[in-house]
Amino acid sequence: MTLVVGLGNIGEQYDQTRHNVGFMLIDLLIKDLEVTKISNAKFKGELFKSSSTLFLKPSTFMNLSGQSVCAVKEFYKCERIIVIHDDIDLNLGVLKFKIGGTSGGHNGLKSIDGLCGNHYERIRIGIGKNFDVVSHVLGKFTQEEKERLNEILAHAKKALFELLNSNIETIASKYSLKV
Repeated sequence: MTLVVGLGNIGEQYDQTRHNVGFMLIDLLIKDLEVTKISNAKFKGELFKSSSTLFLKPSTFMNLSGQSVCAVKEFYKCERIIVIHDDIDLNLGVLKFKIGGTSGGHNGLKSIDGLCGNHYERIRIGIGKNFDVVSHVLGKFTQEEKERLNEILAHAKKALFELLNSNIETIASKYSLKV
């Protein structure tokens, strides 16, 4: 079983913010799939199943994402985890793929690393940064940025669908984007 996790924060005030690009990609993915929504409070998130793939949007808020990921991983004995997240160290328009590594200060990844280890695949969506990191990541995209983001998410969606039947190295060489 493969678990695909999109990181973000729940609540209307966080909808369409930079920190929620993981949620945005999960929403795009499940629109194109025949999915079953799985309701179980112990998963602490929205969980969808399509074939042998689970799609998770944790409802624990970003800093506690590992609680949700760990609960689903353990219940379903997931052998593979793919995490989609925003990355302030990458400019908007950059898309990268990797396995493992540090959290880079990302609290959602830090939480997952603490409860599940750090050896999972990552889809890193660049959002850029400014001097006030918190305001930036919790801020909404400008209209111009939204247009660029839609292109990036469409590209990332293709990459993820292919990744489910491939490996991260192949996908990284084929789908990585640079600005």
